[in-house]
Amino acid sequence: MFTRKSVIILAVLLIWSSVSYAERVKDLANVGGVRSNQLIGYGLVVGLNGTGDKTDYADQSLLSMLNKFGINLPPGTKTNSKNVAAVAVHADLPAFAKPGQRIDVTVSSLGNSKSLRGGTLLLTPLKGVDGNVYALAQGNLLVGGLDASGADGSRITVNVPSVGRVPGGGSVERTVNSGFDLGNTITLNLKNADFTTATNLVKAINEKLGEGTAYALDAESVEVMAPRIPDQRVSFLSIVENIEVKPGMEAAKVIINSRTGTVVIGNNVKVSAAAVSHGNLVVKVNENQNVNQPNAFGGGETAVTQDSELSVENMGSGRMFKFPQGVTLDDIVHAVNKVGAAPSDLVAILEALKQSGALQADLMVI
Repeated sequence: MFTRKSVIILAVLLIWSSVSYAERVKDLANVGGVRSNQLIGYGLVVGLNGTGDKTDYADQSLLSMLNKFGINLPPGTKTNSKNVAAVAVHADLPAFAKPGQRIDVTVSSLGNSKSLRGGTLLLTPLKGVDGNVYALAQGNLLVGGLDASGADGSRITVNVPSVGRVPGGGSVERTVNSGFDLGNTITLNLKNADFTTATNLVKAINEKLGEGTAYALDAESVEVMAPRIPDQRVSFLSIVENIEVKPGMEAAKVIINSRTGTVVIGNNVKVSAAAVSHGNLVVKVNENQNVNQPNAFGGGETAVTQDSELSVENMGSGRMFKFPQGVTLDDIVHAVNKVGAAPSDLVAILEALKQSGALQADLMVI
């Protein structure tokens, strides 16, 4: 529900967005090749309190595991275990992770297991997209969800009990070559591509480290000359990532959250000359049924007929908003506040301006 308070917050955001500020390079860009890698594996969770899978592949996986330990059951044997669940295990392998380091893993049920609470993940290899094993996962699950049911069919579920985590449950077994120490340059990739930010980034690095040290490849990537020796390269990047850069202004944008009533208006949003009329019309349709009874000797039959009533009412005074050429959204907010309109009126005005082409910004409703 929109409230008048939302408009006040919006006006504060407009004032704050116009303030000039600088950010560090490490907050604006990522180093090319330095990133995490996704790992995935298939495993078994055991020790569940009767909330395991009732699927054939979970049963087959259990038999296969028992067979590796020398326990051979006759073909076609059904274990009917209720304490085992087949799960998908995934994790992010951080950049520069070395063998022996610990990483967190996430475990998700693949079958019809109701809950993984109280379960233990057995040793599971985690592979990358190249098929190589980069980590091993095992440990007790932490499940934030809860699932309980009664004999009469009643049931309560809190959060998602079929997903859990094993903090530090993965052990890194293989490193990933990032290419960080290769070549004579380092590439900085902006998190938000912008020609102005890329230009300012090149200028700031050259002013700090000398002309010709950095040059822009496009609106997102900046190439920086760097030492080849790893120790010197780390020290060099430590200096670069702490250089302050003034980012370019974001493109004119208006974002409306229809669920929370939050309206965020970016800086430099302009409106062409326009006039908007906004009123509160309510259309009412009433359906009535009438019973028609024939005369005593008419020979007819009783019939039911439909009677519809249509009315249009103006539940409030209409408002006319007139905006001159080049007016900012800050002026619009003050105009809406001045007449005592609600933020929902502001949203209607913005949508009308966008439809007419007068709003010189992207309007996003989420």
